[in-house]
Amino acid sequence: MAATGACVFHGAVFSALRRDRTWSNGSCKSGSMAIHNARRFAVSTTSTDQVVSSSSETTATSSVSDLFGNGRFEKTYEHAATEIVGVGAEKESPSKSGWEDTEVRRSLKDYFEQSVELIGSDGGPPRWFSPLECGSRMDNSPLLLFLPGIDGVGLGLIKHHEKLGKIFDVWCLHIPVRDRTPFTELVKLVEKTVKNEHQYSPKKPIYLAGESLGACLALCVAARNPHIDIVLILSNPATCFSKSPLQPVISLLEFMPESLQVSLPYILNLLKGDASRLPLADVGVILQLIVGELSQDLAALSSHLSVLADILPVETLNWKFKMLKHASADSNSCLHAVKAQTLILCSGRDQLLPSIEEGGRLHQFLPKCEIRRFSNNGHFLFLEDGLDLAATIRGAGFYRRSQYVDYVSDFIPPSAAEVRNIFEKFSFITFATSPVLLSTLEDGAIVRGLAGIPEEGPVLLVGYHMLLGLELAPMVGQFFKEKNIILRGMAHPMLFMKMKEGSLPDLATYDSFRMMGAVPVTAKNFYKLLSSKAHVLLYPGGMREALHRKGEEYRLFWPEESEFIRMAARFGAKIVPFGVVGEDDIGEVVFDYEDQMKIPVLKKRIEELTNEAVRLRADVHGEVANQDVHFPGILPKLPGRFYYYFGKPFETEGRKEELRDRENAHKLYLQVKGEVENCLAYLTSKRENDPYRQLWPRLAYQAKHGFTSEVPTFKF
Repeated sequence: MAATGACVFHGAVFSALRRDRTWSNGSCKSGSMAIHNARRFAVSTTSTDQVVSSSSETTATSSVSDLFGNGRFEKTYEHAATEIVGVGAEKESPSKSGWEDTEVRRSLKDYFEQSVELIGSDGGPPRWFSPLECGSRMDNSPLLLFLPGIDGVGLGLIKHHEKLGKIFDVWCLHIPVRDRTPFTELVKLVEKTVKNEHQYSPKKPIYLAGESLGACLALCVAARNPHIDIVLILSNPATCFSKSPLQPVISLLEFMPESLQVSLPYILNLLKGDASRLPLADVGVILQLIVGELSQDLAALSSHLSVLADILPVETLNWKFKMLKHASADSNSCLHAVKAQTLILCSGRDQLLPSIEEGGRLHQFLPKCEIRRFSNNGHFLFLEDGLDLAATIRGAGFYRRSQYVDYVSDFIPPSAAEVRNIFEKFSFITFATSPVLLSTLEDGAIVRGLAGIPEEGPVLLVGYHMLLGLELAPMVGQFFKEKNIILRGMAHPMLFMKMKEGSLPDLATYDSFRMMGAVPVTAKNFYKLLSSKAHVLLYPGGMREALHRKGEEYRLFWPEESEFIRMAARFGAKIVPFGVVGEDDIGEVVFDYEDQMKIPVLKKRIEELTNEAVRLRADVHGEVANQDVHFPGILPKLPGRFYYYFGKPFETEGRKEELRDRENAHKLYLQVKGEVENCLAYLTSKRENDPYRQLWPRLAYQAKHGFTSEVPTFKF
């Protein structure tokens, strides 16, 4: 992390600063202008049109390919030998192992401490600042404008500055405590900045991240500028402020004596998601909480109480509540004009606003809207644990640096910590199935592990898609753990979009797949992945194999045409065939597609589900063209074991001209398919000799040798 805090510049010099920015010896320069940084903040107060520079303590940005490699977990940086953290502290440069592994996670305490510094030199009109820890971003990073909630400080993203600063150019809006700029003027201020930046970079999106009041501000700006490519990230929008249990507070504050000012921050403290607190329903309850629990208030807030009182004194809180009424009304009146791509973050324990219900309402109004719900969080979502904003944006598929998302060039490989968080959700599958992975060395020897997988790409892994894709999590996790490789899976488009709303799983279900590099299966994406030397995972049988019928275990449903051979040869990719077995040891299909199509109600449901999803292979003949979406009835069994076998790679390097011939390409296609079938046959036969194929022997072995020990398998 770079130096904490921010540098603030007058708007008159900002355009030149942003357009002619050079980096030298870890400092930000713009022509001959000197930058004065007193402690953490240097604030100018001469105009409402103020903006900030980027960090003065970071070095040159890096491109995606330089910074993140080709899907491998190898990142490099150029940093100053040491970086300033606060005053008199030093921190080593990030290690090469990961772009977030050395991240210092900020806390609520940091929010209060830095708020003291920021409001200590307060005064003047609203203005932008850029936190110094957000300075080491990639080339061509999009702009993210943070619009604060009721506090107005602008430090609401403090826990996310470092991670957001790697992929965004982050500016935060600061509204001084005593400022009384009307909501409509704040809209104009933000709108002016958006228009200026759009004029400078018309092909790049501009992100507006707003919480509560800031979300209303973002909606109004987006509605007034439908021609500008704006992406909205809205946390608990105050568009439903009329339904807030704090409505009586507005009239209460007008008559509240100064002696009770100290309890006002406690009202906010009650709204952090503590379900044991009573919701504020009327003035009587509020008075009881303020007067009756005054001593508890002082004990609970301790040292932060004075800071809260300074940020939100009575008159300021009164002003903000009145502003919320106008903001809610204005934003609701213009929802019909919002065309921006929108991601709404809703808290399940928000006691200030009915955020979950409001998210559903806004989803119906906004044309390009998705929702992510955080059931255990309160109103101040950005300041609470349980949210990684950068990961949420990426997982939702909302991160892009141009007009349209590019799932290849816009992909940011996950850090080791993010991978751990993702695979914790699938740890039970890995534990229950104790997967065995085998690979083939160049001399033909079979070894346990992935030593036979080529280190350098492009590599194309082609294999059998097990029932419901249950093999994916253990396999992808092991590739990352053992080889430090991100498998870029070619996935069905239904993981990325719906043709219409209906009964298909919410897109949030697939956020982990997108975080791990899955891309929609298209020829263009396939081309880009191979050209970037990635390790690509392809299932020619697709949905037909993953949703197979009764008795079709381990049967391939590949197209007749060789779809991938000539593309692989164009880039000299190594083709690795593989098989995986074990689905019949964890469950049995007892109610399949054929059975369901005989029942009119279920047949209609299948048709509805299929119409919600993007249709693939509509022009392909054969059984593989049957892409109807359904959910087979499965009778579970006591978990057996998963077995993977990766065969010897097929080389295509130097065979580009040879494989341009369709006949030659088809011969290689049949060889690859045959090798996948051989892998399946090998595993089906050899697993019969595995004494630990069943769950109980594995548990007994691990009870004796430790539950993290590797369980033996058959001889190979």
